[in-house]
Amino acid sequence: MTERGRADSPSAGTAPAGAARPVRDARTTVAVITCNRRSSLLRTLDHLAALPEHPPVVVVDNGSTDGTPDAVRAHPSGARLLSPGHNTGALGRNLAVSCATTPYVAFSDDDSWWAPGALSAAGTFFDDHPGLGLLAARTVVEPGRSDDPLNAVLARSPLPARPDLPGRPVLGFLACAAVVRRTAFLEAGGYHELLFFGGEETLLAYDLAAAGWGVVYEPSVVSHHCPDPGERPGRETVVRRNQLLTTWLRRPLGVALRETAGLLTAGVSGRAGARTALYEALVRLPAAMRQRRPLPPLIEHQVRVLERAEAARRPGDHAG
Repeated sequence: MTERGRADSPSAGTAPAGAARPVRDARTTVAVITCNRRSSLLRTLDHLAALPEHPPVVVVDNGSTDGTPDAVRAHPSGARLLSPGHNTGALGRNLAVSCATTPYVAFSDDDSWWAPGALSAAGTFFDDHPGLGLLAARTVVEPGRSDDPLNAVLARSPLPARPDLPGRPVLGFLACAAVVRRTAFLEAGGYHELLFFGGEETLLAYDLAAAGWGVVYEPSVVSHHCPDPGERPGRETVVRRNQLLTTWLRRPLGVALRETAGLLTAGVSGRAGARTALYEALVRLPAAMRQRRPLPPLIEHQVRVLERAEAARRPGDHAG
């Protein structure tokens, strides 16, 4: 039996006819990446250990020096620890998925976790929809339990609903609130090494869709996120860099040139971080050109539909 065949058939457990279905659900591994956030990670592991599904957990430690590895080994969640010995960025998720033995993998960061029952619900969506590659969950921001603004963006996606998929088709998601079919993730190549970290989700969504997998937003599946309230220096610059690199990797040349010119204009006008973002993108551009693989026409059309809808909502905003 192929791995995809196994992925489409697992159940939450086996029991004699008429017996109560066990609570444990072994369909989904939770993958967590972390770096020097020991206290936050332990809180996340506490939440994951309390889930009724009792999911296997894989923690990828990106070179922490604050005692994180020992803390993970001692935690009652029984998480498997992977220590690559350096900061792998988002590629740590690739490592976790490659080591997972379950058909589905849910991603958490060291400041996020899954609601009770969410993983079982997601597993059933994947079981029932063989073409589903990635499910983006509704993200609840703690401690105030407010909706992440991205929820509304995904919910109003203009892409048409598909009878073979749940939820709303999208081409974006929040990395710490997504569940993937392991075979689909591996087929698409996972997170791209050129981006490292910051806005890396878009490229993966493109690649999954280009490979024929469905990417959807399903608000009945819930993830909790408790981000550090402190500033994240340089984050916007990295995201802008990766947006441009994603364009060069997958979009038509005319689009890539226009976006590059827009970032150059932003840099000349003194927009914070634009020059650095452009410089860092240009340094990586030869590698991007070697790995360039334009999207199929249908997916490129969907990207443009999404861009037009976003431009209509924010007429004063410009990608540059």
